[in-house]
Amino acid sequence: MVTILLIALLSCSGQGNKAQNTSIMETHQTDSAAIAYALEEYYFKGIYEGDVNLLNKIFHPGTLLFGDVKGQPYAKTLEVYLDGVKNRQSPKDSGKPFKGTVLNIRVVNTIAVAEVNVKMYDFDYHEFLSFHRIDGKWYIVNKMISDTNK
Repeated sequence: MVTILLIALLSCSGQGNKAQNTSIMETHQTDSAAIAYALEEYYFKGIYEGDVNLLNKIFHPGTLLFGDVKGQPYAKTLEVYLDGVKNRQSPKDSGKPFKGTVLNIRVVNTIAVAEVNVKMYDFDYHEFLSFHRIDGKWYIVNKMISDTNK
C-alpha cells in the first residue's frame, strides 16, 4: 500500500514539473521571438538606414559599447555611438551590401544575450548584445563587437 501511494505521489509531482518546464520553455520562446523582432525592426534596420530614432527604441540610455575594430580598441558611450551613426553615410545610402544576421539568442528570466553578425561597409562584425527586460520591453544594455574581417 505504501509503495502504491509513493508511486502515485511521484507520478503526480512529475506531471507538475513537466507542465512548469513547458511553461518556461514557451516563455523563453516568446522572449526570444520578441528580441529577434526588435533586432530586425530596430537594430539592423536602424543601423542600415542610419536612423537613430529606431536605435533609441532598442538601446537603453546607459548602454556602453566595447570591442575592437580593425584590431584597435573600441569603447563608446551610447551618445557617442548614436552621434556617429547620425553623422555618417548610412549603409543604405552608400550602396554597399549590408546584412544583419541573428546567430543565437539565450534568455534567462529578465536577461538575455543575442549573438549577431553585421556585415557593412568593409566590416564583418561579430557582436554580443546584452539585453534586459524592463517594464515588459527588451533593451540592449551592452554591446560587444569584434571586427573579424582582417
